[in-house]
Amino acid sequence: MRINKTQHNIRLTSAEIANLWGAYVGNTMSSCIFRYFERHVEDLQIKEVVEVALSFSEQIVSRIKTIFESEDFPVPVGFTEHDVDLEAPRLFSDSFMLNYVHQTTKGGFSLYATALPNIAREDVRTFISDCIKKLTDLYNQVAVLSLDKGIFIRPPYITAARDVEFVESDRFLAGLFGPTRPLNALEITHLFSNIQTNALGKGLIMGFGQTARNREVREYFLRGKEIATKHYETFSAKLRDDNLPTPMSWDHDVMASTVPPFSDKLMMYHVSGLNALGIFYYGAALSGSQRHDLHAEYGRLTAEIGLYAEAGARLMIRNRWLEQTPLAPDRNELMNV
Repeated sequence: MRINKTQHNIRLTSAEIANLWGAYVGNTMSSCIFRYFERHVEDLQIKEVVEVALSFSEQIVSRIKTIFESEDFPVPVGFTEHDVDLEAPRLFSDSFMLNYVHQTTKGGFSLYATALPNIAREDVRTFISDCIKKLTDLYNQVAVLSLDKGIFIRPPYITAARDVEFVESDRFLAGLFGPTRPLNALEITHLFSNIQTNALGKGLIMGFGQTARNREVREYFLRGKEIATKHYETFSAKLRDDNLPTPMSWDHDVMASTVPPFSDKLMMYHVSGLNALGIFYYGAALSGSQRHDLHAEYGRLTAEIGLYAEAGARLMIRNRWLEQTPLAPDRNELMNV
């Protein structure tokens, strides 16, 4: 890694620390999941994709550890071999594993692309840029394989307009009361994407709920399954109202095993990450939608995820599973105020 001689003594900023810290913890988790997938996947082509994803996660962890150690910055604990049982029976189908990699690359793009414009230091910019390039390569590999196997779920087709059109009435924004206009292409895209995210999240949390050891954690996952189901149905109804197809669920790709492959700590952290991504995606959908009924739905459902996420954070704190993101110094405490 090339370091500019005029910059190598520059400290890490809060944005650089936050993104490196989050990527380190998240990819130690992903490494555990991909190692478990690698042990159980049967399809050789999907196995190759899983191995690429695993290698990518391990490289990220290694590079961030090097940066932190060079700065004498505490390396997070994250997740280790103690958080995964590679010998636990298969919990997910091969198709589910491929779709999981597909959806995690989508989440990775959201995180790294948001991070890059806030990064100043050259070595960290280079690292984040490399992550985006490798994610692009991984996504394209997943897309080609998913298309070949017939499990790439395409967003709905719509008929192209014959001419350019302009909005002629503020009824274009309506939706809470009375008739609504058809969904536009961007609104369809967000609805479809959020249906897919909830479908995968529901399947994942079903598997987690079957295998969690802690009773409170199982109850929390049951509540999460119900929320994901409701959100899936809410968004699907919007597409069906316009006679548009909806993505399938992945419930049938979750096996009946009750033997835990992952620690409760890892599963809770994963669901907290899904909650954060869900709020991020809903915010993007709200800003990209123009019908008032969609604004109301996204606002209501975002609030529901927020309450669910808070309950999960409290549960993790009680069990000492929540590793603290680096804080700014408490100046009042330092001054003994």
